[in-house]
Amino acid sequence: MFRISQYMKELRTPTPIQPTRAPSGPVVIWNLIRRCNLTCKHCYSISADTNFKGELSTEEIFTVMDNLKQYGVKVLILSGGEPLMRPDIFEISHRAKEMGFYVGLSTNGTLIDYDNIDRIAAVGYDYVGISIDGMRETHDQFRRKEGAYEEAMTGIRLCMQHQIKVGLRFTLTQDNENELPQMLKMLEMKNIEKFYLSHLNYAGRGNKNREDDAYHQSTRRAMDLLFESAMQSVQHGIKREYVTGNNDADGVYLLHWARKNYPEHADHIEEKLMQWGGNQSGVNISNIDNLGNVHPDTMWWDYNLGNVRERPFSEIWEDTSDPLMAGLKQQPRDVKGRCRECAYLKICGGNTRVRALQLSGDVWAEDPGCYLTDEEIGVL
Repeated sequence: MFRISQYMKELRTPTPIQPTRAPSGPVVIWNLIRRCNLTCKHCYSISADTNFKGELSTEEIFTVMDNLKQYGVKVLILSGGEPLMRPDIFEISHRAKEMGFYVGLSTNGTLIDYDNIDRIAAVGYDYVGISIDGMRETHDQFRRKEGAYEEAMTGIRLCMQHQIKVGLRFTLTQDNENELPQMLKMLEMKNIEKFYLSHLNYAGRGNKNREDDAYHQSTRRAMDLLFESAMQSVQHGIKREYVTGNNDADGVYLLHWARKNYPEHADHIEEKLMQWGGNQSGVNISNIDNLGNVHPDTMWWDYNLGNVRERPFSEIWEDTSDPLMAGLKQQPRDVKGRCRECAYLKICGGNTRVRALQLSGDVWAEDPGCYLTDEEIGVL
């Protein structure tokens, strides 16, 4: 996750460079259930409104949680499918909170209503992220359900009324990019605390005419708008977070933006960005699916590192006999093409490997989702 607001604060009021501290354990994004009441166009877990066999039981989940705690994991993001469709979701959530985890709930929001909001509030979730893919008509088309927008917005309103930190998750595509300005205005009008923009994690369009490519140009426009919105919030003392995910080139693009707009602090931001280090798949970001399979992140569901029924998560995550895990944990990663030649490899970390694999068949090939030009990344 790339925390735009954090860097905007640094541009306004730089803080001393501190020694880099590695997290005690990875963030675990846990798909507790594959069932979902929606069939969204961009679903990575290919969920459906049906029961899937072989999912972890409550007791198995508790056993895994014990191992995660011992291993040093601090953050659990409970996801799906739709996690609110698990009958034991509140039992799991309460136990996670009692164990001291930071607990986030990742939901489509449509099942948050007057009947369960008190139970949701009683958990004390540290954050509830609700997916909104555009304004009403566009969102309903993405979610393939008429009324999904209104249901999700009701969920957001109920969370805010119960003092639950809630934010919007927006997946940027060419079908909804024109609605991003409206989304950000709606965010301000409703005083929602957080906005997460997810780049759609697919192959992209390769290297030809990168400077003029519509996909890359729309990404740049979106990032410019987010940077401006985040800086305005900082300047006006508004407590709102802007973050992005699934494209670590965002850090390099921010550095260029800082050099243009705040040149006196650009070197400072570059140091901070190098400490961030970009892509953390297989290192500080992990995923457990509904069957207990462990993946380098949520986009790697076709690559299993092991299963928590057979080995503890801690053993699976440390095992570098797997060539993919060995490569992901290597610093710097042995990437190819533009990524190898990039002057900012220490900032983005080689970006998203699964995108490279999808387009080229080579997990270490250059990431086609990088929207910066050769000139901008120092490639001759």
